[in-house]
Amino acid sequence: MIKHIVMWRVRGESVAEKEANIERVCTGFMALRGKIPGLLHLELGVDVSAIDYACDVVLYTEFERQEDLAGYASHPLHEQLKKELEGVRTARHQVDYVVNSIKGN
Repeated sequence: MIKHIVMWRVRGESVAEKEANIERVCTGFMALRGKIPGLLHLELGVDVSAIDYACDVVLYTEFERQEDLAGYASHPLHEQLKKELEGVRTARHQVDYVVNSIKGN
């Protein structure tokens, strides 16, 4: 199994603008559920820590194979969403890993 985790810091000149952009990200990605072959699980979370170095939104997804993740990355619905969200993020971090690939797991 492949886990794909992405975290974003989101733009917002005001609290309301930032909250609206966070909602755009969450709503957009939630709409992908059940629409992309190989996407087994999709979950989003919004930071509640308010720590200055925290990201605002995290996306957690699971795929059976690396090929499924590649298919998701290039899927037209995912590509469309990325275009719709252009300019919303100020930073993006990503980790993709194979479950049980690290000693001790």
